[in-house]
Amino acid sequence: MAINELRSITTFVRSVELGSLSKAAAAQQITPQAASKALGQLEQHLGVRLFHRTTRSLSLTEEGQRFLESVQPALQGLQQALQGARHTREEVAGPLRIVGPRTVLQPIIGPVLDEYCRLYPEVQPDVQLDDRIGNWVEDRVDVGFRLGHPPEEGLIARRLFAMQLLICAAPSYLRRHGLPRSLGELSAHRCSGFRRSSDGRVAPWRVRVGDSDQDQAIRPAFSTNDEAFELRAVLAGEVIAQLAVPTVAAHLRAGRLVPLLPQHLSDSLSLHLYYGSRVAQPARVRRFIDIAVERLSDSPAFVLTPAELAQAHARGVAGHTTGR
Repeated sequence: MAINELRSITTFVRSVELGSLSKAAAAQQITPQAASKALGQLEQHLGVRLFHRTTRSLSLTEEGQRFLESVQPALQGLQQALQGARHTREEVAGPLRIVGPRTVLQPIIGPVLDEYCRLYPEVQPDVQLDDRIGNWVEDRVDVGFRLGHPPEEGLIARRLFAMQLLICAAPSYLRRHGLPRSLGELSAHRCSGFRRSSDGRVAPWRVRVGDSDQDQAIRPAFSTNDEAFELRAVLAGEVIAQLAVPTVAAHLRAGRLVPLLPQHLSDSLSLHLYYGSRVAQPARVRRFIDIAVERLSDSPAFVLTPAELAQAHARGVAGHTTGR
């Protein structure tokens, strides 16, 4: 006969500790009938009688005493392990493994991570940035970020904001090379290409044309697989590039960069935060998710409004035409 050995052993030990089968049943929130059945099944399973029972008394047999001495320490150890696991789940401490794309993510999660570490100094973040998509289970990920790709089956995704891709240049570039006024004119300009880690190829620019996005092939005068290095070349006035708005927003607002062809800004991709179970997260993971969602969801720091984009474009064009 199959029995629930753990429940049966717990019923046995609690009956000894409380001196009553009915009290043991109440402590486990089961009926006296269920407790009696569990104890009977355990005795049948072991092939020995554990208690001398009458309607008014309960006492251990010799076999029952030996069995109690064997299982009681183990049961106490198991209960301590369960309590420890529950405590660990609520403790904001321990390792926190975060993964995401190297491209664009550093300026986005940097401030979130700074705040999180100030609040919870006992957590040890382990941040792995890679444009290639890894395996959630093998990489033992707690929280991930992903741009434009659905997460693996069984994961939960939270959309944070639309990832705007914008063509831009420094004022110094425009003074030397002029202002492109259409996608067709880009072929006459020094364009930068981003070399993908996945296949080593230079990625086409993704531009909005009408109501949909399309690839815009470029002939790169400069290419790199590092976004920070590409941004450096653009700020130096060497090239035009298509960059993610979170990377360039501060430079656009300060006038160090000028948005070009704003009607072709692409925003079809979104940045998502993803994680595992909704209910079984350790506190250190839940707190990071809460802070990230609160700070990043549709954050104006990383998204340009149409009015802001138009003003920055008009200011840059005016500066170019007046020679400032």
